[in-house]
Amino acid sequence: MPPRPLSPHLGVYKFMYTLSLSILHRITGVAASVGFLVLAWWLMALATGHDAYDRAMRLLDTPLAKLLLVGFTFSFVYHFCNGIRHLVWDTGRGMERAQARRSGYFVIVAALLLTALAVWLGCRALAAVPGGVAP
Repeated sequence: MPPRPLSPHLGVYKFMYTLSLSILHRITGVAASVGFLVLAWWLMALATGHDAYDRAMRLLDTPLAKLLLVGFTFSFVYHFCNGIRHLVWDTGRGMERAQARRSGYFVIVAALLLTALAVWLGCRALAAVPGGVAP
């Protein structure tokens, strides 16, 4: 009996745009899940009382936490937009190579623009709140 072929290592594959978007979809799904856990923690601190909320806000008001919030926002928006792309694929549309590449570019541009819009609107809302701190 001839030996069975082994699975190729990832180094065998060349860079493929759609492969990268698929991996990014998985990574952003995990990042969005972690971000929603932090959101749930913040909401529990808000509901618990003034002291718990103050402790949470001291931690979440750091520059690193704000940067992670922007990353969470991008993760959620990208995962959402790419999920819509996958739903369209489930209907059998957009599966040709050129169409998949074009929709991938669209998802990236849409995610970046929507993230920028969400961050801008969030900063404006914080600046409008009396005593709010604009980043």
